[in-house]
Amino acid sequence: MQKLGKREEQIMQVVWKLGKAFIKEVIDELPEPKPHYNTVATMVKILTEKGFLSAEKLGNMYQYTPQVSLADYRQQDVASIKQKYFGNSFTRMITHFAKEEKLSDDEIDELVRIIKLQKNS
Repeated sequence: MQKLGKREEQIMQVVWKLGKAFIKEVIDELPEPKPHYNTVATMVKILTEKGFLSAEKLGNMYQYTPQVSLADYRQQDVASIKQKYFGNSFTRMITHFAKEEKLSDDEIDELVRIIKLQKNS
């Protein structure tokens, strides 16, 4: 699976959130300053060509639907970050975030609980 560029990821976040979207709906959800319609249409076309979106013609407009789920993309993206920055070590990655994010005792307890649940399943 390909890595999304910044603007591509913004557009995909909107379509993942909405489930299906017309270009105007995507633009409405993007942060200010709003990009021009043609800019978003070009990006959506590229995302369709890359296989991230499918297009269905409804009247004289196209409605776009994700072909890659947010969960699948997130899993691939996190795996790439783990490999690139942490030598493919989950422990190093979690240690980094635990130190940098200054986790509260409740957050640490929650992480330990989740890890124990995964270990026992």
